Amino acid sequence: MSKIYLRSALVLGTLALAGVALAASSPAKVATTAKGPALVTQSGMTLYTFAKDSRDKSACNGPCAGNWPPLAAKIGDKGPKGWSVFKRADGSAQWAWHGKPLYSFVKDTKPGDTTGDGFLKGAWHIAKP
Repeated sequence: MSKIYLRSALVLGTLALAGVALAASSPAKVATTAKGPALVTQSGMTLYTFAKDSRDKSACNGPCAGNWPPLAAKIGDKGPKGWSVFKRADGSAQWAWHGKPLYSFVKDTKPGDTTGDGFLKGAWHIAKP
């Protein structure tokens, strides 16, 4: 094989792998908060789960979703193992971690804030990795 052919194959293979990595990138990451490791948005804001939700179904709609913005997705998005996307009651899409819908909290103002943990008599919890 020629050097040009091998180089082209290597470049194409690298680009293909990069495409797979981007398509399966995680919608959140893990960070350490004052309350231990937590799932956070790409910008570092703490994510939460709601005890009243069921698997891939949100019970937080209307005004609730105004205070607890869902971790937005697009229908058809795919994440790594453990991540799923579901359609909300309003037709938008939301990410879930092991079936648990994820939300941020409007009163968290900077990365690492955890003011929503335990809210509503313990119904809201930091999303754990």
